[in-house]
Amino acid sequence: MTKITNPKRTEKQLPFDLQILQALRQIIRSIDIHSRKLKSTYNTTTPQLICLGIINEHESSTVTRIAGQAYLSTSTVVGILDRLEKENLILRERDVNDRRLWNVTLTKKGKALLKQVPSPLHDGLLNALQNLPEYEQANITASLLRIVNLMGAESVEAAPILETAQLPSQKTK
Repeated sequence: MTKITNPKRTEKQLPFDLQILQALRQIIRSIDIHSRKLKSTYNTTTPQLICLGIINEHESSTVTRIAGQAYLSTSTVVGILDRLEKENLILRERDVNDRRLWNVTLTKKGKALLKQVPSPLHDGLLNALQNLPEYEQANITASLLRIVNLMGAESVEAAPILETAQLPSQKTK
């Protein structure tokens, strides 16, 4: 096993583990800021946009399909769909062939929102990634997946979105 060293490392730089932690925290903070911007500008959250995009992609979808593609639990998706329905962005109807299923479609308002809202992925990152050669995109993806593996976090439920919230012990009363 070869040891990876940073040729530019000086005595003033943090150790690699702290540099990695700092980079991850910067990424999380950037995602949080982007999510808050989407919420304040468009009155929608990143998870809601992901679900709307999945519904739009299939024209009609079920809770199970949305949950699977968004990497969220069905109960989380049901809560998201409740809020989207309240805002008249989606319509839920029972399946004519299987009454246990609900088909979810976009309303005109939902389609209009998707046309005006930017990508749930941070715009700067999206543009930068699109300008990289495919092999560099693959290397970045592989490196991030390797970090997930090193952390033993493969089984942690995570969508391609991030929502931050206060921990139960931090909530104000």
